Amino acid sequence: MSRQFADHVCDMLSPLGEVTASAMFGGFGIYLDGLMFALIAWDTLYLKADDRNSAMFEEAGSAPFKPWEDKPMVMPYWEVPADVMEEAAQLCAWSRAAFDAALRTRKPKKPKRPSLSSGKRTR
Repeated sequence: MSRQFADHVCDMLSPLGEVTASAMFGGFGIYLDGLMFALIAWDTLYLKADDRNSAMFEEAGSAPFKPWEDKPMVMPYWEVPADVMEEAAQLCAWSRAAFDAALRTRKPKKPKRPSLSSGKRTR
């Protein structure tokens, strides 16, 4: 997996804000404001999709991310079309839609449970 490609994607998406890439599972997660909205696998960029933005990927002939060839599982990330990858402004627009999808579908954080090492002992 190419760190250089991940850095290039982050540079292209810099108009959105501070976009970062974090290595994971042999690829990269792409984050904006601490929220993952894209991933890179096999040097291919995939953007988060939901009911509101998946049609644009389907219309462009994109395919969803399928992590395993021998399993039918797909994930809610779709391959970015080649022509979108070539135009930074268009990539930013598609990525903004993916970030919005990530915002809509994120799970609320669970409240922290008090730890047993907080200094209080129970008997």
